[in-house]
Amino acid sequence: MTVESKRPVVFLDRDGTLNEERGYIRNLDDLVLIPGAARAVRKLNEAGVAAILASNQSGASRNYYPLSHIEKLHERLQSLLSKEGASLDAIYFCPHLPEGVMPELAISCSCRKPDIGLVERAFAEHPDLDRCQSFMVGDKTADLGLANNCGAKCILVETGYGLSLLESKAHLNYRIDYQARSVAEAVDWALLEISAQSHATGAKQ
Repeated sequence: MTVESKRPVVFLDRDGTLNEERGYIRNLDDLVLIPGAARAVRKLNEAGVAAILASNQSGASRNYYPLSHIEKLHERLQSLLSKEGASLDAIYFCPHLPEGVMPELAISCSCRKPDIGLVERAFAEHPDLDRCQSFMVGDKTADLGLANNCGAKCILVETGYGLSLLESKAHLNYRIDYQARSVAEAVDWALLEISAQSHATGAKQ
């Protein structure tokens, strides 16, 4: 595969980034998009930039609900996005938690953020993705850590736990490339960065 065919990719956290932070979502109807989230994902779709979910979801490991419930939540997420002409290119989540109570899920793994397993799986399954033009958008230290660990540009959103993270100054332990009020602003910045890099590459050729 040639370099020219590579697609930029924006990895997106779920709770507090795409949908409102409501803790462990037991009722499907409680998954509600943050204003502007669908439009942001649609912008990525229209620009040919991959929009991929990368999310820690330990509710099943804690025995709050079965794995099938997480899948249903993601079906609802895609449905809500599709109503506004948007879609995620892929969904990856980690259901594991070492201190969980469900034996098959209470394990140490390489996919729980800030480890990079989810991102590595995405790159392995989608060889057209461009590591050199990758971004991670999220509201938690796990998201910032993932971005730093995998080399993606790191965007912290102020929705979800974002403001609390800023108030605690926990974000100072990470390299943050951009601080956005919401995923909408985060995507706008990522698209500007992608455009600038594309123009810079074209100028060198």
